[in-house]
Amino acid sequence: MESLKILVVDDEARMRKLVKDFLTNKGFQVIEAGDGEEAVDIFFADKDIALVLLDVMMPKMDGWEVLKTIRKYSQVPVIMLTARSEERDELQGFSLGVDEYISKPFSPKILVARVDAILRRSNMVSTDTLNVGGICIDKAAHQVTIDGSEIELSYKEFELLTYFVENQGLALSREKILNNVWNYDYFGDARTIDTHVKKLRSKMGEKGEYIKTIWGMGYKFEVSD
Repeated sequence: MESLKILVVDDEARMRKLVKDFLTNKGFQVIEAGDGEEAVDIFFADKDIALVLLDVMMPKMDGWEVLKTIRKYSQVPVIMLTARSEERDELQGFSLGVDEYISKPFSPKILVARVDAILRRSNMVSTDTLNVGGICIDKAAHQVTIDGSEIELSYKEFELLTYFVENQGLALSREKILNNVWNYDYFGDARTIDTHVKKLRSKMGEKGEYIKTIWGMGYKFEVSD
C-alpha cells in the first residue's frame, strides 16, 4: 500500500505518540501538530495529507476553528477526537463537515479501523480486494473465498459481509447496517438483518464466529488474534 500521510493534531504528546505508533504500524506516514495554529500551518504547507485526526480542546486555536479553516479550502477527511461526548458537540462537528467523531478514551484499534473505513470511502485505499482472517472478498468479481475455497453468497449476504469487513472492530447498530446495506431507513423489527446474519454465519463455517452479536444493539465483525 502506498504510504498515506495522516496529520495528528493533539496538545497531549502522549496521545500523539500512541496514535502515531498504531498508524505507523499499519503503514501510514504520520505528521504531528501540538496545537491548532501549527496544524493549520502544516496542513497548508503539505498538499499530500490524506486525513486529519483533530482534537477539539487545544491551545491557541481549538479544533472547531481548525476544522472551519480547513473546510474553506479542502474536503479532506477529518476525524474529531474529544474528551467530551455530549450530543451537541457531535451535531456541531457534523454540521461543520466532520467525517467521523470519536470520544476519548478510545481503543487505538477502533481508531485505525475508522481511519481505514474513511480512506476507503474516499477512494484513497483500493477496495477491489479485502483480505482478513482467511477471508478474501473480491468486490469486482463478487466472489468470497474462505481459506482458498469459494463460498456461495446471495447478493445481500455478499454486501453484508463486505460492510462488516470494511468496518471491522466497530460496533454497528442494526439501523446503521440496514441503512448502509439495504440503503433505506428501516423502522420495523430487526428480523430482516438477523435472518441474513444467521445465514451468513452458517455459510462461513468457523469464520462465522467473527460476526459477534452485541445484545440489544447489533453486531461487530472482529477477527480473533
